[in-house]
Amino acid sequence: MDILWVILGFLLMIVGIIGSVLPVLPGPITGWFGLLVLHLTKAVPMNYQLLGITFFIAIIIFILDYMIPGLGAKKFGGSKKGATGATLGLIIGLIVPIPLGFVIGAFMGALIGELINDPKDVKRALRSAFGSFMGFLASVGMKLFVSLVFMVLYIYEVVIHWSAFSFDL
Repeated sequence: MDILWVILGFLLMIVGIIGSVLPVLPGPITGWFGLLVLHLTKAVPMNYQLLGITFFIAIIIFILDYMIPGLGAKKFGGSKKGATGATLGLIIGLIVPIPLGFVIGAFMGALIGELINDPKDVKRALRSAFGSFMGFLASVGMKLFVSLVFMVLYIYEVVIHWSAFSFDL
């Protein structure tokens, strides 16, 4: 039965990493659930300290994820429409099959959002689109880093407890 929990936990870790880039999935929180599922097996002893610290980190990252893009936009004079455009551009960029489409899409979305907000000031729109984009990249980088650290912790726990796993269904 342990193998099913290990597979489910691993899938949650993968979804957590993907969710670090896709704005519709809460990346680090999903990855944390992967760690929790692993600790529900009989082979891996419950480590409340590890789970507590990683849960706290996942919640802080979740909160910061909503603040950082807006802070980046505001620092460069951006608007809420620019930040929203960056998110929509990212999604469109993931669908369009071009290299680095999500990066180009996020910047173009921020620029279009800023131009919708104030179509007369192109220079300000470019500056604030850059700010929205940088805030977005900082947020994605932070989530991706934490999700990858969670994956390393997951793999470490699986490896050191490998002999204790029960592989019968």
